Amino acid sequence: MERGDHKPLLDQVSDSPSWSYQDNNVLLEEGDTLHCRSRIKPFSWKAPAIVLGFEFLESIAFAGISLNLVVYLADVLHGTTASNAANVDTWSGTTFLAPVLGAFLADTYLGKYKTIAISIVLYLLGMLTITLSAMIPSLRPVSCKGISCPAATEFQYTVFFIALYLIAIGTGGVKSALMPFGADQYDETNPDEAQKKQSFFSLFFVAVNLGVFIAGTVVVWIQQNIAWGLGFGISLACLVVATVGFFVGTPTYRVQMPTGSPLKSVVRVLIVAFKKRHLELPDDSALLYEGEMGSGREWQHKLDHTDGFRFLDKAAVMAVPYSTDLSPATPWLSCTVTQVEEVKILLRMVPIWLTCIFYSASMCQTMTTFLQQGVLMNSTIGSLSIPAASLSSIEVIFMMIFVVIQDQIIIPICRKRFQNPSGLTQLQRMGIGRFLVIFSMAAAAGIETWRLSAYKDNKRLSILWQVPQFLILAWSDVFCGIALLEFFYGEAPESMRSLCSAFSFLAISLGYYLNSFVVTFVAGITKSVDGMGWLPADLNMGHLDYYFWLWAGISAINFVVFVALSWNYTHKKVVLK
Repeated sequence: MERGDHKPLLDQVSDSPSWSYQDNNVLLEEGDTLHCRSRIKPFSWKAPAIVLGFEFLESIAFAGISLNLVVYLADVLHGTTASNAANVDTWSGTTFLAPVLGAFLADTYLGKYKTIAISIVLYLLGMLTITLSAMIPSLRPVSCKGISCPAATEFQYTVFFIALYLIAIGTGGVKSALMPFGADQYDETNPDEAQKKQSFFSLFFVAVNLGVFIAGTVVVWIQQNIAWGLGFGISLACLVVATVGFFVGTPTYRVQMPTGSPLKSVVRVLIVAFKKRHLELPDDSALLYEGEMGSGREWQHKLDHTDGFRFLDKAAVMAVPYSTDLSPATPWLSCTVTQVEEVKILLRMVPIWLTCIFYSASMCQTMTTFLQQGVLMNSTIGSLSIPAASLSSIEVIFMMIFVVIQDQIIIPICRKRFQNPSGLTQLQRMGIGRFLVIFSMAAAAGIETWRLSAYKDNKRLSILWQVPQFLILAWSDVFCGIALLEFFYGEAPESMRSLCSAFSFLAISLGYYLNSFVVTFVAGITKSVDGMGWLPADLNMGHLDYYFWLWAGISAINFVVFVALSWNYTHKKVVLK
């Protein structure tokens, strides 16, 4: 038995002038008919290649500002230690929160292409201003060494922070829409393109990290050893080249237009389900209403009914006096099965997303406690001195190697073994990543116990002993990081893909906050017990190893919770008619 009005989706005629789909430089509006996507532009490798190139250059540009920001504030603007840390934390939080706003605008009003285009303009203005502020003498304090250097004037600070927050807003808009835009270039109903899309996410991951690696080694060195203006200028030049390439590639893109506020549909389902809470659900889910998608959404696939959250199904019950007419004349009275399923998808994704916050907090150790541990180790290898921060660059190298191993060896073997086109599912890869991070924390704890023992014997452990914990963490990030991008894009309702993808950035942001809270809490509690605590100013007198074991335990619990959630997770089911 067919659900109500199962008219083939791709043969429907839009009866709403607000709906449009831009493709092949043709804007399909009222009266245009789609026939099995025959008018969709053929796949071109140039479109995703341009997106990947853009991300690589943008990553260099952004990291060229962010990685050395605290040093610039101290050495050039002569800010205090406390104010510099506060300014960097506030700005970093903004850069991770901005993608959520950008994603909302992309999904609701502007579309991904326009969101990227507008964000690039703001981004370039910020980059140009911050470069000029480093080059023009009147926009920065006089060069000075020592503790009594004059701080920047209010005008100089204002110019610098206007530039900095233009960059934050610009990169937020780009980050929110670029990855989903690149993934949109592949037709997921085409098996060949669907498999290529999986490789796209891996390459996108590599592009991000390769850009950070180059910025962290080349650009940062130029800033501190040649000139800050030249270093910022290189970041600006990378963004200019990326911008030109992006706009030149416009004719090759598949561009989907926005469909209106996706949050409105979510609220509508919740309200209608509440209004119909007293109605009985039919035994046969085929009796639930599935009519037209509604204004602005005709191009999207319909979703099949799934079990779970059955109380929401009442929003799609067909019963008098509730209308099944989705026209503007009868709002908030009826919903389709697809609209109900979109809300179910979000509810199922939230618990998975929460485990991402704890995973991100574990990964934060590379920028904090791993670095503090490395500073106390012997960094001299022969005639070379290896800064503790350099091991983060080594981690990036490991990650790029592991991406190749995963895509060229592990995934093909798993495809044959499990007869699954993707090899391992997204949730399986995310689970492996969460499992590996436990061993990274345990390795760090073991090394720290050994380091403390060596210190008591007046010896210093070589910094190379940190390599195993970075290596395991790199492999964990490859498994989990790429799958995370795929999961939040692939599982998201089609009208919310930018928004859901942006939530991965929000998880990273909240992970930093969680890590900060745990550090403060543990330091305070343990200090009240023995007067010194696990994390004193001199870590040789503390127990950083206990702290690493704590995070190993947190990661283990997070892994168990994730496995339980994944075991019962119901994937969305697309109706292909």
